[in-house]
Amino acid sequence: MAFNKVILMGNLTADPETRTTPNGQSVTSFSLAVNRTWNDKDGQRQEETSFINCTAWGPRGETIAKYVGKGRQLLVSGRLQQRSWDDKDTGKKRSAIDVVVEEFSFINDGRGAAGGGASAAPATKGSDNSSPEIADISPDSEVDLSDIPF
Repeated sequence: MAFNKVILMGNLTADPETRTTPNGQSVTSFSLAVNRTWNDKDGQRQEETSFINCTAWGPRGETIAKYVGKGRQLLVSGRLQQRSWDDKDTGKKRSAIDVVVEEFSFINDGRGAAGGGASAAPATKGSDNSSPEIADISPDSEVDLSDIPF
């Protein structure tokens, strides 16, 4: 049995770049800065940042490029994919591991409207990207169990 799943939350290091393949498919690339903090053996707080390359295909990538930019937070889940190529300058074989984004959520980081208030996994199959309407319920009101859809 094989398992290849990764979930990351980080800040975009630059604006996403969208391009089109020769067969007409759009692909968006971006990098996430993912922070890790811990206390060392002396109790001193340490911090480390990893820079993770991500790739999102089709409408998923187009949505990311449209609504988030450099410095914005994004939650992604997907799979790891290794790619390799011959470096034209050195003649050596090079490789990298990217996250192929399968789902994502915008994170409201309090920076305003551009990507700051949305929360969804917009690119799932058959999704119309609309959010359900949520009614305010006061703590004193009774809930009719027949209204719950599950």
